Amino acid sequence: MNAVTDIVARPILPIEAIWVLGIAALLVALLGLRRGLRGAWLRVGAAVTLMAALIDPALINEDRAPLSDIAVIVVDESASQTIDRRSETTKRAVDDLTKKIAESRTADTPLELRVVKAPGHAKDGTKLLTALAAATEDIPRERFAGAILVTDGAISDAELRAPAIALTPEGKPTAPIHALITGRPNEYDRRIEVVAAPAFGIVDEKTTIRFKVIEDGTPPAGASTPVVEVYIDGKRKLQGFSPVGRVTDLTFKLERGGATAVEIRTASVKGEITDRNNIAVFSINGVREALKVLLVSGEPHPGERAWRNLLKSDPSVELVHFTILKPPEKDDRAEDHELALIPFPTEQLFQEKLDSFDLIIFDRFRHRPRVLYDRYLRNIANFARRAGKAVLVSTGPAFAGAESLSLTPLSSILPAAPTGRVVEGAFRPELTMLGRKHPVTRGLKGANTDKKPAEWGRWFRRLEVEALAGDLLMQAQGGGPLLFLNRVGEGRVGLIASDHTWLWARGFDGGGPQAELLRRVVHWLLHEPELEEDALTAKPAPGGYEVTRRSLIDGDKKIRAVAPDGVESEILLTEEQPGVWRALVKTETLGAHRLTDAKSSVISAASAPRKPLSAVAVVGPPSPREFAEPISTTKLLAPTATATAGAVLRLSAGAPELRRPRAGRPAAGDGWIGLVRREAYEVRGVTLAGVAPSWLLFGLAALMVVAAWRVEGR
Repeated sequence: MNAVTDIVARPILPIEAIWVLGIAALLVALLGLRRGLRGAWLRVGAAVTLMAALIDPALINEDRAPLSDIAVIVVDESASQTIDRRSETTKRAVDDLTKKIAESRTADTPLELRVVKAPGHAKDGTKLLTALAAATEDIPRERFAGAILVTDGAISDAELRAPAIALTPEGKPTAPIHALITGRPNEYDRRIEVVAAPAFGIVDEKTTIRFKVIEDGTPPAGASTPVVEVYIDGKRKLQGFSPVGRVTDLTFKLERGGATAVEIRTASVKGEITDRNNIAVFSINGVREALKVLLVSGEPHPGERAWRNLLKSDPSVELVHFTILKPPEKDDRAEDHELALIPFPTEQLFQEKLDSFDLIIFDRFRHRPRVLYDRYLRNIANFARRAGKAVLVSTGPAFAGAESLSLTPLSSILPAAPTGRVVEGAFRPELTMLGRKHPVTRGLKGANTDKKPAEWGRWFRRLEVEALAGDLLMQAQGGGPLLFLNRVGEGRVGLIASDHTWLWARGFDGGGPQAELLRRVVHWLLHEPELEEDALTAKPAPGGYEVTRRSLIDGDKKIRAVAPDGVESEILLTEEQPGVWRALVKTETLGAHRLTDAKSSVISAASAPRKPLSAVAVVGPPSPREFAEPISTTKLLAPTATATAGAVLRLSAGAPELRRPRAGRPAAGDGWIGLVRREAYEVRGVTLAGVAPSWLLFGLAALMVVAAWRVEGR
């Protein structure tokens, strides 16, 4: 704390009036001097004393306490700062600046330091000047000593320029903003930029992606045309050359519905600063066009309407429905084709246009050789083995007799065979242990658990069948199979061993989830990804990604993860519900994280081992902005530094010297940067004392006037 003394005026009259009176008195006195009057000097003294009395000067003594200047260091902690050991350079620079600022503090020039961290964002990039503006909002302009930005210069808000605190209202600099650049000069980088990629695509139709390979900086000698590889769901599909800077169109077919991870990679080049942007990863959601379902009802019955209502209510399903109207007990010796309302187009449906369907449902179908020849049933059996195709048999009493489909070529794909017995009597359906884990039946409302029986309504007829293959998901209480699902070749087959599912739709005995059950069965047969019972999936989540493992086999689930930077780790999943294991992985590493299950996966206990499952978790956008232009630069921050009389220096040339110049002096020079000494203070106390009492000055002025009169009177 120090004391400062000054003189202040306390005018009795308005200052303008005092000046008018003083000038008038002074002119009169000067006129007297000009005429040689002996009392003229006394008159001048009287005029000056009178003005002093009217101004009433006083001595003011202030006790001032110096206020610390405030400097701000903004540290760029974006992902691009991890390139080429820039983060290490940043840490050394911040530690060095902190030490130098501490050494520059004195009692007369206190300096407060604020260190602000500016993380980067995948979409918005590094908003360094925005962080500086936020950090200086509460700092008075008269205390702001300047700011130092430690960054690679790859910022996304350069258009903001300098914050208002560093400039006067007229735009003149008051405090400098310096930038210390962490990257090296003459850097080189090769990267992939996605020009256009659709969010959705039609399954089995062509999807086009546009991308290009870009090189920043001067490529090394002998650099060749980039070789680009394309991976679909972790499997390499395409490979070819892509000239630098030229847009390349990539066209392929989506093979399944749901999210498909697409990766475009190019090999790293010796000398480039990072290979993190040599890959672009994104997801395309596969959407099926209208799925064509052929429903063949063997005879009219109450459950027929339930099937029709279910399939017609789904906008993604295009239904073709045929019902055979001739009752089995009718014997009029007429040919079947003569009784049809329209001729049953067996040749067109099961020979010519069979491949146009995705699913064929036989609902209480009775095999009549004159309606459906064996060669057509053989075609259907082969159809069910092909990728993306399926057959569902919803049985009736005829399945246990001589007209059973199990006695036709279709038997080669059926998961169960009838014993010939039809069981009549009330029973309540329930899930098997496997059914509680399977996505088709897991979580159905009212299903049985370990602690409670099923709450579903009763059925009154089922067919006794023997399991041959596949997974049994539902059964009658006390035993008796009801629902089978199986994979045959690349296709799928289902069998329902009862024709009383429609009782649930009517609400009989409390009803049951008939619509939901049949919808899930149909969608599983149509290869719906969300209903896959053996799957490994990953999706973005706040702060990282979420891994989901679906399996019908109990036990710990461990997933091997490989981050974009090559770091490997093991993820232990936790069982959330029967058949579902999950884990939330926290990570700030942008790009494609590749996941594989630690062990070979199986569909069920009776299934053969399959290849380990794999998935790709995409963290961040296809081309993270942090790596879109990773080359360090001085250009973006140069306008801000120039406007505030600061400097932009590369740390590769060495750490700059720190100085404390006074306001108005240069704040940067060759190898040094400055933080301005603002010399702000606060007044802790004020003492005010008059130079002389006003009455004394007025009296002295009067005496001078009287003395002048007496001198001149002689």
